[in-house]
Amino acid sequence: MVYTPTMREVRVTAAVLIEDGRLLAARRPAGVARGGLWELPGGKLEPGETLQQCLARELGEELGIEVEVERPFETLVHDYPDLRVELNAFFCRRLTPTLRPTEHDRVRWLGADELDALPWSGADLPLVARLKPLLR
Repeated sequence: MVYTPTMREVRVTAAVLIEDGRLLAARRPAGVARGGLWELPGGKLEPGETLQQCLARELGEELGIEVEVERPFETLVHDYPDLRVELNAFFCRRLTPTLRPTEHDRVRWLGADELDALPWSGADLPLVARLKPLLR
């Protein structure tokens, strides 16, 4: 996709949560933009927030968990037909045990051998490819 000046631009965060050699992934529900695609959980930056505050807030809202945002993993830009996304991924550590998803229709802990079988959101694909070796 080629960027055009009329595209909407958003800054978003994504959590890299790895436990027992598995990566947490969430599926967007049908009926929303990019519905049915898998992604690393996170969300849009609100005015006045740092990226780390955004990620902690989004994981609380979307998954009902508290996390410690530990360190940056990667930042990338991805163009969808309608949107330019700056995706800021961070390694996180979960502080609460139970996931209670509110905005995704499924969440899964995935091993390296399971990642390629899922349809991923375009912005998340390069991140997943770079994370795969960390799951072995």
